Amino acid sequence: MQQITKAVIPAAGFGTRFLPATKAQPKEMLTLVDKPVIQYVVEEAVASGIKDIIIITGQSKRAIEDHFDRNLELETRLRHDNKRKALKEIQRLARFANFIYIRQPEPLGDGHAILEAYNLLKNEPFAMLYGDEIIQSKTPCLAEVIKIYEEFSAPVITVSKIPRQQVSRFGIIGGEQIRPNLHLVNQFIEKPSLEIAPSRLANIGRAIITPNLLKTLKGIKVKKGSELRIADAFARYQKNHPLYAYTHSGKRLDCGDKLGFLKATVDMGLAHPELKGAFRSYLKRV
Repeated sequence: MQQITKAVIPAAGFGTRFLPATKAQPKEMLTLVDKPVIQYVVEEAVASGIKDIIIITGQSKRAIEDHFDRNLELETRLRHDNKRKALKEIQRLARFANFIYIRQPEPLGDGHAILEAYNLLKNEPFAMLYGDEIIQSKTPCLAEVIKIYEEFSAPVITVSKIPRQQVSRFGIIGGEQIRPNLHLVNQFIEKPSLEIAPSRLANIGRAIITPNLLKTLKGIKVKKGSELRIADAFARYQKNHPLYAYTHSGKRLDCGDKLGFLKATVDMGLAHPELKGAFRSYLKRV
């Protein structure tokens, strides 16, 4: 069995929900306390054993590359000012992993973005993480997903139980429960009505994709200019092949819209080792 050492992070969208904040900076670079959102995602991948991180970018996304690269001028200034802690922190960024950047010419969906890296990924299983979703947990969520892949040698998606009123916004799975927190998928319906939804388990932003699943994605034809979603491949693949769904035990922070981002800011503030006490006291006074 091949070890999971590569991860792809689709990060090419325009982030229109956050305009004007995202006019000149990627939504993945919006800051939660003292780190951009995508750094939390990268840290989870690295903590799960990932060595190579492929980030699919688009126009106006250069800030992501700069963030995970060295800044020698800044390092010199911090060294001169004897700011050793800050110096160590920014030097650490470039050593997280081997970063590879591929530009998606048009934002045509996360499936299309993944296929931009097809030649780098086609011969081995790899992890996929959304660049605007953080999962708070004691054990990295991706590490748990990788363990399930290693047990079953099959693709694994991550799901979360959502409120009834949100069912029509997500891809919803149905399936046979293998054990607590694990299902063998036998239905995958994208954005169903509540009446036909097989469950309230929604596909979210972590997955292990195998070469056969990637071939399924590559074989899907869409109209010119239409989006290709990785969810389309999940829905097709599970009809003839085993696909597992893991219900993660952590807390999902969806930073893809304004309200979700505000909630994530509060959650990360309350978890920050230097600020949580003072921040909690402040919230009690509000």
